[in-house]
Amino acid sequence: MSAPIVKLFTQPNFAWTDIRREEEAHPRHYLAHLLVLALIPPVCLFIGTTYVGWSLAAGETVRLSSASALQLSILLYVTIILGVAVIGGFIRWMSRTFDARPTLNQCIGFAAYTVSPFFIAGIAGLYPSRWLAVLVLGAAAVYSTFLLFIGLPTFMHERKQQGLLYSASVWGVGLLVLVTILVSMILLWFNVLTPEYLRTHVG
Repeated sequence: MSAPIVKLFTQPNFAWTDIRREEEAHPRHYLAHLLVLALIPPVCLFIGTTYVGWSLAAGETVRLSSASALQLSILLYVTIILGVAVIGGFIRWMSRTFDARPTLNQCIGFAAYTVSPFFIAGIAGLYPSRWLAVLVLGAAAVYSTFLLFIGLPTFMHERKQQGLLYSASVWGVGLLVLVTILVSMILLWFNVLTPEYLRTHVG
């Protein structure tokens, strides 16, 4: 992990200043962060669904075939990249209402760093479990919200009151975008690609 990423989890108040400074020097510095860390959820999910599996009934383990798991992983990766880009576009669009005049690159970069907790939470995909997923994703959502509200005023050079209103607007739109894209991905995977399940009985 780069120093700004570590700071997001250890010194978040200072991390955004470093990230903004780095962005001003290298406008697309976020791309490596986004493209590499976004691999964590799909890669872990592929391993978890093909090698570990999950149980729906006592004595039965369900796994995905490698082909189905690969389809799911690729779809998830594309969905993550697309989702971050769309949220960045909405951040840029909503900035017209406020004093900030960020570039599209800055907005996508901010979105990419804000959702970093979800990338790290993707490690939970190694052990597919509904309750583990709810717990980990819930924690990631809380921390991403925290990063959003403390980071947007600093990153966009906004006054605190305007920054809070801007952050609230971004939170609402971001939630809508993520839910819409994820639901669309799941429906496509289930109804068009038709996943193949492998069931193993124990005992």
